[in-house]
Amino acid sequence: EERYTDSQGVERSRLVPVATVIPGDQVVYTITFANRGSQSAEGIKIVDPIPEQMQYVAGSAFGPGTTISFSADGGQTFASADAVTVSDNGARRLATPSDYTHIQWLFNSPLEPGAQAYAQFKAVLK
Repeated sequence: EERYTDSQGVERSRLVPVATVIPGDQVVYTITFANRGSQSAEGIKIVDPIPEQMQYVAGSAFGPGTTISFSADGGQTFASADAVTVSDNGARRLATPSDYTHIQWLFNSPLEPGAQAYAQFKAVLK
């Protein structure tokens, strides 16, 4: 993400490709897809792993018209951010963003033929 000042003097940001990332840098991941078929696509589910060297930025997952859930067990189970748990020294606790291994977007509506959609999240290099 690059910050700049527009012609009216307003500070803004825009996404730019990244060549090199150093620890502490924030990266925006965008997953895009399209329905190239001739019929509506229903029940679309996108699952994306969070790279091992990255930590998910809390609250950054986004996908228009989706229900977003997280996994802290390698993508085996998913739950909302307020319900993901992990085992910590034999006790269950609420997972933190650093525990997340995967993000899942479940699209609530069909994707019509020719339509495109996207899912997005931010992560920081550890």
